[in-house]
Amino acid sequence: MKTYTLHREQFLPISLPDAWKFFSMPSNLAKITPEDLSFVVVTKLEDETIYDGMLIEYRVKPLFGITMKWITEIGKVTAPHVFTDKQLKGPYALWEHTHTFKEVKGGVHMTDDVLYALPLGVLGTIAHAILVKNKLKNIFDFRAETLKKYFDK
Repeated sequence: MKTYTLHREQFLPISLPDAWKFFSMPSNLAKITPEDLSFVVVTKLEDETIYDGMLIEYRVKPLFGITMKWITEIGKVTAPHVFTDKQLKGPYALWEHTHTFKEVKGGVHMTDDVLYALPLGVLGTIAHAILVKNKLKNIFDFRAETLKKYFDK
């Protein structure tokens, strides 16, 4: 299985506790996801914060308007600095997303590291080259711009 990585860094002009509060609440994920993905958190969370072993179910339309179930498990929670979400069921053969937050002068340095793989062997490799790589880039670009608008004062 061919694996890929995505790495993003962003400065947020907020405190480390505020960054953790926002990103550790799964209900906030829909706020920073492009509308065309029709991203919905299915699990009833009542504004719960993440914890090791937390399971979260989403509905998403990643490509061609096809609705898919996506279930992730939260792991490696070291508040307020790092957590990982790992796909248990969804569109990827592998998805491990590590979120890291470091307090720096004037705010927080946030890092996203995603290790992922696609199903379908050679067809997945072709799909990555012509569709998925750019789709993920656009999703994380949208996220970065939305976070700037949300947190920049």
